Amino acid sequence: MTLNILFPVLNEENRLEQGILKTLDYLKHLETVTFKLTIVDNGSMDKTGEISARLCEMHSEVEYIRISERGVGAAFRAGVAENTCDYVGYMDVDLSTDIHHLEEVITLFKTHHSIDVINGSRLNKASHTIGRKWYRNLSSYGLTFLLKLFLQMKATDSICGFKFFKHQVAKELIALSSDEKGWFFIIELLLRAERLSYQVVELPVRWEDDHNTTVHYFKLITNYLIQIKRLFIEFHFKH
Repeated sequence: MTLNILFPVLNEENRLEQGILKTLDYLKHLETVTFKLTIVDNGSMDKTGEISARLCEMHSEVEYIRISERGVGAAFRAGVAENTCDYVGYMDVDLSTDIHHLEEVITLFKTHHSIDVINGSRLNKASHTIGRKWYRNLSSYGLTFLLKLFLQMKATDSICGFKFFKHQVAKELIALSSDEKGWFFIIELLLRAERLSYQVVELPVRWEDDHNTTVHYFKLITNYLIQIKRLFIEFHFKH
């Protein structure tokens, strides 16, 4: 089994090296999987590129891709297009999701070959979140409510930065999905996987809020509403 973990980054000079090295050290000590860590830089203007180049020189398991388009969706598509591993997924480089869940991901894929997608969830009853701001909780639960109401989503959480796919499944889902560049692209992949009856396993996670996030909530929520309307029309009125 081979696993490629994508790290979409934008101006992450302060957190990049620590996140990559911690992940690298953890997976090396597991000794249960052959892996790659791919930094996908979507338009950084700081020292992210320089730090990435140094990490690649020092560690053969680390790769670096730079794209001109900004957005997690664009970064994920680029990473999957370059992937050669059996499984591919992505994590936030701030490691908000407890890194120890990687062992669970590896074990699940190794022991249950029918699993197509593993979806990390912060909102599962068995999950544990730390330092979650009230407005982030509100936006997460509100988004989940809308996705369940209009698009019949089964998952408890759609946007947690901890998702993994069989490589072929990721390619198939990307081919069916839009060219959305932002976060909603990842949500769309999950919705299409559920709709097409791929085997999706939900993984409750331990998650700690990142208080240094640069997410612009109004802009993000507005885009989510536009994308939900688009998929609602496609799923219910187009054949």
